[in-house]
Amino acid sequence: MKATSGWLGVINGILTGGMLLPLWITLLNMGCANAQVSADGTLNTSVSQSGNHFTITNGNRVGNNLFHSFAQFSVPTGGTAIFDNTSDVQNIFGRVTGGYASNIDGLIRVNGATNLFLLNPSGIFFGPNAQLNIGGSFVGTTANSIKFADRTQFSAVNPSAAPLLTVSVPVGLQFGRDSGPIAVQNSGHRLRVGSFVLAYDPAQNPIGLRVNSGKTLALVGNKIDFSGGVLGATNGSIELGSVESGSVGLNQTTQGWAFDYTNVENLNDIRLTQRSLLDGTGFGSSKIQLQAKNIAILGNSFVGTQNLGSLPQDRIQVNATESLTIADTSYLTSITLNTGKGADISVFTRQLQLQNGGQITSSTLKSGTSGDIFIRASEFIHNNGFSSDSFGSSTISSSSLGSGKTGDIHLLTQKLSVTNSASIQTYTYGSGNGGNLYLNVSDSIDVVGNNIVTSILSSVGSSTLGTGNAGNAIVTTAKLTVDNGGTFGSLTLGAGNAGNLKVIASDWIEVRGVAPSGNVTSSLGAYGLVLNSKTRALLNITTPLSGNAGRVILTTPELRVSDRGNVAVRNDGMGDAGNLEINADRVILTNQGTITAATQFGNGGNLLLNVQKTLLMGGNSKLSAEAREGGNGGNITLNAPFIVAVPKENSDIVANAVRGRGGNIQVTTQGLLGLKFRPQLTSENDITASSEFGIGGTVQINNIRVDPNIGLVELPANAIDPSQQIATGCAGSQGSRFVATGRGGIPENPNQQVISDRAWDDVRDLSAYRKTSEVVVQTPLSSELLVEATTWHRNPNGDIELIAPQFLARSQQLPSCASN
Repeated sequence: MKATSGWLGVINGILTGGMLLPLWITLLNMGCANAQVSADGTLNTSVSQSGNHFTITNGNRVGNNLFHSFAQFSVPTGGTAIFDNTSDVQNIFGRVTGGYASNIDGLIRVNGATNLFLLNPSGIFFGPNAQLNIGGSFVGTTANSIKFADRTQFSAVNPSAAPLLTVSVPVGLQFGRDSGPIAVQNSGHRLRVGSFVLAYDPAQNPIGLRVNSGKTLALVGNKIDFSGGVLGATNGSIELGSVESGSVGLNQTTQGWAFDYTNVENLNDIRLTQRSLLDGTGFGSSKIQLQAKNIAILGNSFVGTQNLGSLPQDRIQVNATESLTIADTSYLTSITLNTGKGADISVFTRQLQLQNGGQITSSTLKSGTSGDIFIRASEFIHNNGFSSDSFGSSTISSSSLGSGKTGDIHLLTQKLSVTNSASIQTYTYGSGNGGNLYLNVSDSIDVVGNNIVTSILSSVGSSTLGTGNAGNAIVTTAKLTVDNGGTFGSLTLGAGNAGNLKVIASDWIEVRGVAPSGNVTSSLGAYGLVLNSKTRALLNITTPLSGNAGRVILTTPELRVSDRGNVAVRNDGMGDAGNLEINADRVILTNQGTITAATQFGNGGNLLLNVQKTLLMGGNSKLSAEAREGGNGGNITLNAPFIVAVPKENSDIVANAVRGRGGNIQVTTQGLLGLKFRPQLTSENDITASSEFGIGGTVQINNIRVDPNIGLVELPANAIDPSQQIATGCAGSQGSRFVATGRGGIPENPNQQVISDRAWDDVRDLSAYRKTSEVVVQTPLSSELLVEATTWHRNPNGDIELIAPQFLARSQQLPSCASN
């Protein structure tokens, strides 16, 4: 069936989940030091070398802080740089002042649980063999200086000044516009992507840069580039910040350090390519934060956390002041594999683009709740494309494969487009309930098209494939368009119920068209679909379709359904169809557009249409509530001032059943034009409520006429005592009123003196105006009687004249007094 084939495209999308050229960082005009570590003489730093191995001792210690200063700091491939500190040192601060970028392709080691801050304004480059063996946190930065709580600074650009070393804790990183970049190069991850989730396997991946459990790994520089780079922090924090100028705040936490970009003047970009990985796997409390102007996650790169324990994960937060792009089967993802809640994902940007299989996902495999997804894009969210390499669609999704609840998705933007097989969905595959989808889009939502090769549809909504119920979708926008085979709504394929859908669109809702293949219709609503045995086995669906379709409420000034578009609540299984409520000023159905509540075995859904102005139907369109097998037909309640169907275009209002009872149709209107009740469907415009083998329903049409008395004021019928109205004045501020006094006027008051009403006398001599005329008796002329005209003609002047019969005019005489 048409709608079924459309939603099967969504199911293919559920099953599915390139690589750019390497971006090499050329450290021009920086100098790249030959592999060596050397002191600059400004502090008591000592460096001893044995081949490619360097041991760093002494330095300047103040309290628990140890300060080192280097002319160069580079570690060759296979080499080591060991900070030989005592275990009671809390922080080591090492600056590089010689103007050479640090090229690190070996091991950096620190004794004990000491934190290491490496400061080189000329840039830091980590090669494929770079590793960290640090008990504390690691902060690599190209800032000019480190600021402390007592307002002192440890500067790498002005080392000749007398150093002001301090026992205070660091509170900030100060950047100048000439700060260098940070680059991380490696062979990339080797993660396995399954049908539903990303399977982390750290043993099979490059070690990359990692810190101990519960610590911070931070890279903060003026532009950050990863080419296959790998970072890891178990139960800890990963921080990438791209700062061009300004000050980054530092706050000490239980996981090491937190970074504050409030006082940053200008940000730069972050770019991850060639299977780069930021891995926050752990047993809870993991955190990843990215801060930049533009952020690109490309080439099958992954940024994510995986919760293996019972504690909740912290969060994944991406702040891109201009744009965030995720493409080429790259992931921003949160997964929980146990009872702990997965990390929430937060994205703040102007423009979010998902392309060519790029994904933002949150999932749970067991009883833990998957993380929520919150995205705020002030301009637009563009979710587009399908990856031919991995057969994965671009998506924003939250899912549950176990008993845990699926997290919610919140999207806040001005424009949202979902095109070319992309999707925004909350799923549940097991007993856990699906999460809700909240869309707050101030301008427009467009869900358009599918991929011609795979037939995967562009879709927005919620789905259940198991016993858990699908989540609800709550949508607020100005314009919603579902076109070219797109789908928008809630779906059940198993025992769980489909979710409810509520859409408020201040301008319009439009559902139109079919997919390029011609057999997939655009659809908006709640559905229950039966799959074939092969697809059910592939999706591991063991329960029959028994869930109910959800409820749909649409509120908009104008609803347009055309070109085989479909608005529906429908169930092909044992469950009931949901109810569909439409509140609109105008509803327009054209060119086989349909509004449907249909069921196969359960009871048909009810349709309620509250139309404030006009319902217009044409071009073989249909408004129906039907039960195909044993269920009863649903009811249709239609309230509209005017219901108009274009003559002879076979547009129908139907509440039919096959074996059950036909539904009832109740129409309340002032004008029903072009439609007529008939017991069976014909080629005309019909209103029917029948059952093929059962009892037919009823059709009730309430024709509301305009009452001519509406607005008239009822006048008093009883006369009052006229004497009480004598000499009654009318104040200028009083309103008018009607007084019924019966027959006659108001009498004079007998108790008062009679006063002449004449207020002015003419005292002139009247004799001058008196004349005596002779009276002449005249015989009255006979007047012609009016005779009714019986014909007309046009005179030579072009005027129309009415003509009476001449014989009648001549025979009629004026009666005289002499007549008897």
